[in-house]
Amino acid sequence: MATCPVCEGTFYVDEEEVEEGDLISCEECGAELEVVSTNPLELEAVDEEEEAKEDEEEELEM
Repeated sequence: MATCPVCEGTFYVDEEEVEEGDLISCEECGAELEVVSTNPLELEAVDEEEEAKEDEEEELEM
């Protein structure tokens, strides 16, 4: 079970299937979450503005 850092709802995550850096969505509130640790499982809310900046930087590098 995982706990959403946004809404504190709990939902099932197959810990054997996720890796650090994976993005998943909270089943309760729909927030986009990043797996920051797998042992123990730790999730962090993805800042949409930060994600947009990273996408722009990746495009510029190509």
